[in-house]
Amino acid sequence: MKAIQVTQFGGPEVLKLAEVPDPAAAAGQVVVRVEAAGVNPVDTYIRSGAYARKPPLPFTPGMDGAGVIESIGPGVTGRAAGERVYIAGCLSGTYAQKALCLEQQVHPLPQRVSYAQGAGVFVPYGTAWRALFFCARATPGETVLVHGASGGVGVAAVQLARAAGLTVFGTGGTEAGRELVRTQGAHHVLDHRAPGYLDELMKLTGGRGVDIVLEMLANVNLAKDLEVLAPRGRVVVIGSRGAIPIDPRAAMTRDASIVGMALLNATPAELAIVHAALVAGLESGTLRPIVRQELPLGSAARAHGLVMESGAQGKIVLIP
Repeated sequence: MKAIQVTQFGGPEVLKLAEVPDPAAAAGQVVVRVEAAGVNPVDTYIRSGAYARKPPLPFTPGMDGAGVIESIGPGVTGRAAGERVYIAGCLSGTYAQKALCLEQQVHPLPQRVSYAQGAGVFVPYGTAWRALFFCARATPGETVLVHGASGGVGVAAVQLARAAGLTVFGTGGTEAGRELVRTQGAHHVLDHRAPGYLDELMKLTGGRGVDIVLEMLANVNLAKDLEVLAPRGRVVVIGSRGAIPIDPRAAMTRDASIVGMALLNATPAELAIVHAALVAGLESGTLRPIVRQELPLGSAARAHGLVMESGAQGKIVLIP
């Protein structure tokens, strides 16, 4: 089969299309014929060698995907060959025509959801769900600022928060991005490139600030986030590309919390809860993954460049 292989850590150019053996399912495993593979910023960190957990070389990238179960191994009882599924983690990597997964890494993909959309479920929606409900402990009636709401995680967070009864503020750096945030259910949409946009946020909240901030670029925004938190507010750091100085007194005066999170830290028990919620949302239509662009598998290097550009609008997907 064809798969993307990384034989050394480095820039996007290390992503090479190669011919590799087809995977075979052992006990507790399934083989999925991949129809679409999702590309995430974390994939670029792993490829470069900058991520805390480095896979052994060579490896095929990718944790997100969707397709059809081709075969199952001994002991698999919850899944069957021929089922449409989305992939949530993978033993062999999803940037390939076939992927080897544990039974618990594949989940039902409703007919109403395309394979390309299914490839945008696990990392974006799993991250947003865990950030909102495990880390921030969001409750109906609260207010949330989604900083960088037009990207994959941001769109997911807007949809999840709106469905859960929160008042949603979303930011975007382009008019097209802000329009996307608006159409996904944000009550208020702000331009985070405009001077004074946080002053506008404070006016919209009557000077109180927001209960929760979901932060995708903490090295730029974290210090300012603390200034717009309501009493006992929470900032969940989802993404950061460097260090930033902050004034701890801004947190002290509000009894505020700063919580860091990474989806890969989720326990099996947490993931079971997350996927139960995500499947239900996909079935009902509450969750609607947005696909920004579909590219052929051999364009993985280009996809890694695109996923790190500012002004993202939804998910980038590779089609094997």
